[in-house]
Amino acid sequence: MAGYRARMPARPTVVSDDGFMRVTQWDFAPGAETGHHVHGLSYIVVPMTDCRFRIEDGGGAREFDVAKGAVYRREAGVEHNVVNAGDAPMCFIEIELK
Repeated sequence: MAGYRARMPARPTVVSDDGFMRVTQWDFAPGAETGHHVHGLSYIVVPMTDCRFRIEDGGGAREFDVAKGAVYRREAGVEHNVVNAGDAPMCFIEIELK
């Protein structure tokens, strides 16, 4: 397919997992992706670097910047693929609430 560039997977590292929450550090090389997934739990994201996100979902694709430390949350049921659309590695912490 012309213009298609294979993407490498982002690297998840579970930092903590107990009865209350699961904490995962996500590390992305430029162009890396999570792969399409559905969040079964509500979650909080804490960017550890400045992030240039590309979100691919049922509504298409969009890119936006989130500054290091700019915490945000989403409810369970979010369905998407997250891609590092920037030129530098990016990292965020995801805290899923059980």
